[in-house]
Amino acid sequence: MGQGYLILEDGQVFAGQRFGAEAGFTVGELVFTTGMTGYLQTLTDPSHYGQMVIHTFPMIGNYGVIPEEFESDGTHLAAYIVHEVCEEPSNFRSQGRLEDWLRGQGVPGLQGVDVRRLTRIVREQGVMNAALTNDPQLSAEQWERLRGYTVAGAVEAVTCRQSHSAGAGRRVVLYDFGVKNNIRGKLVRRGCEVITVPAGTPAAEALALKPQGIVLSNGPGDPADNPGIIRQVRTLFDSGVPMMGICLGHQLMALAYGCRTRKMKYGHRGGNQPAQHLETGRVYITSQNHGYCVVGDSLPEGARQMFVNANDNTNEGIEYTTFPGFSVQFHPEAHAGPQDTGFLFDQFIRLMEEVGINAAG
Repeated sequence: MGQGYLILEDGQVFAGQRFGAEAGFTVGELVFTTGMTGYLQTLTDPSHYGQMVIHTFPMIGNYGVIPEEFESDGTHLAAYIVHEVCEEPSNFRSQGRLEDWLRGQGVPGLQGVDVRRLTRIVREQGVMNAALTNDPQLSAEQWERLRGYTVAGAVEAVTCRQSHSAGAGRRVVLYDFGVKNNIRGKLVRRGCEVITVPAGTPAAEALALKPQGIVLSNGPGDPADNPGIIRQVRTLFDSGVPMMGICLGHQLMALAYGCRTRKMKYGHRGGNQPAQHLETGRVYITSQNHGYCVVGDSLPEGARQMFVNANDNTNEGIEYTTFPGFSVQFHPEAHAGPQDTGFLFDQFIRLMEEVGINAAG
């Protein structure tokens, strides 16, 4: 498709070859992910809304496009930055080339870039804005757009518009803040009827469904940008219904309980993040995708740290003692892996059973 340029807000320029959708000027928040597999899951994770994703693995697209592996109906990326796109994928389930699919999704890409050098820049300087363009020289207006860009209205942009259900068994209300499909799948496979509801669903409406459990999903953006949702979560605490939060859901539960969150320098994105369970000391390898975290020393009485990141000691999980609930920053449903923390869904099922028994008694 011709030459293209990635221009960082600090003025650095990276030249490469355009692929995917044609777009003259695109801006986004520049982040990197280190996953060696699962590029389809990365591309379809709604948590990447408004972001330009650098994939550090040197070749992307080698197994083509497999819709069964998608985490949502499409992609919400602003742009995709890779070293090389495979032109001839090989997989018996493949339904086409990645480049063709990205073109259909309206997502532009740039290849032929030194993605590891780019990653070092982001690690050293922190997450920054960037522009993908056909011209290495930007106008004053374009520089203003680039430097002023923010990821706003993210949850509203990716949540479902209507409630829908799947599975049968214990009734779980799943709040969709940008949910990954495999979260729903993990619950369905454990004998749950999962009713997925839009992000703005009032607590009273969710509780009127008489759920045995409530799950708050992952999603994009700054958790503090959702004050209305946070108010509803506080009401859910008072219901006594068991709750589980994942990623953004973890942060929203923490904010609703009185904790603080902060933006990280470059976040955690990839499938190799070590999370230590404080009670046992065991370290689990986890999949993560977040740029904000809960401030570990901000937890009030009734909330205690459950997991911390073994690399930087940031909070990775909270257990609550004043209501039946817990939350984790990482992804226990991890698709395409690792599967080390899938047991947390079993823990949630047991919590529902215990509360149900107590209520019956």
